[in-house]
Amino acid sequence: MQSQSRIALVAIILAFASATSYAQQPAEALKIVVNGQTQSISAADLQALPHHTVTIHNPHSNADETYSGVLVIDMLAKQGVPHGHDLRGKTLAEYIVATGSDGYKAVIALAETDPEFHPGEVLVADQLDGKPLDPKTGLFRLVVTEDKRPARSVHNLVSIEVKQAE
Repeated sequence: MQSQSRIALVAIILAFASATSYAQQPAEALKIVVNGQTQSISAADLQALPHHTVTIHNPHSNADETYSGVLVIDMLAKQGVPHGHDLRGKTLAEYIVATGSDGYKAVIALAETDPEFHPGEVLVADQLDGKPLDPKTGLFRLVVTEDKRPARSVHNLVSIEVKQAE
């Protein structure tokens, strides 16, 4: 009886470990959700868009890191999200939720993504130091340049959703 309990326990642990590792697999495409409409952007789609390069200091590694990617506001503007002079009034209550494959989430005000409002840059990076991101980081990483800590720089980025504060 005791050996059956051990076998059952091992089976449960293996099943949990398998489910956990599956949940943390990087996405093949980034989902952009605006007004309930979802668009998927593949790595090739992102690579074809105009890229910006930014350098941030990573206090965990105590090193500067140079990322290349697409500005979030440029991606959202293609989905009809207000930007520039149109970002005013009720739209100032909009924000994005960036989610990683492990469920980690970061919230950024839409105005923080727009260079007409905020001096920093928020981008979806696909390169670090001129090379594709490593498997630990995933295909995509959200990078926020003006943060003192990289806590909102979501690795293994799988979705960006625009929401309205109430």
